[in-house]
Amino acid sequence: MTFVLTQVHSFEEEVRKSRFLAFAAPVNDTEAAQDFIAQHVYPDANHHCWAWRIGQNYRFHDDGEPGGTAGRPILQAIEGHEIDYVVVLVVRWFGGIKLGTGGLARAYGGAAGQCLRLAAKTLWVPTRRLSCWCPFSDMALIRGRLGQFSTHIESEQFDAHGVVWQLRVPEAQCADFCAQFTDWTKGKGQIHDLS
Repeated sequence: MTFVLTQVHSFEEEVRKSRFLAFAAPVNDTEAAQDFIAQHVYPDANHHCWAWRIGQNYRFHDDGEPGGTAGRPILQAIEGHEIDYVVVLVVRWFGGIKLGTGGLARAYGGAAGQCLRLAAKTLWVPTRRLSCWCPFSDMALIRGRLGQFSTHIESEQFDAHGVVWQLRVPEAQCADFCAQFTDWTKGKGQIHDLS
């Protein structure tokens, strides 16, 4: 089973006078992960170490800590909690006592792990992204039935004749949804798979 976070979470602890502040956030793509990291830079901190996993893609960064003592333990915490589509950033303020490589790995991995353990999460459901157009005459009917398929509207735009929705539909229900959409619009609606 794989989980995703439902919101941003943070966790703070002190390890031998060094302060560790961990953030975990849900992200949809690598750009969102990098943006989250950039938005959480503390000029007075000594290190901003991070890892993210998005599907089969992952990256991690030690930000000046000895190789393998920060980014990799953070990624291992992500994998250990079976979380996907997530970025974890651990910020360190050095407290004057060196922790050694083992101590650093335990501190970074531990802060990341506690942050992820305490974060609100839900079971991950694979989805497909669809672009759907329907005439105005069918809009209210279809909007009222989207919930039957646990569909999420990402965006809504109007043209001269109808509405274009960018939808997220659970992958397991996609074929049924497309068939129903065609029936609801009596063949006038249009669907394009954007996944």
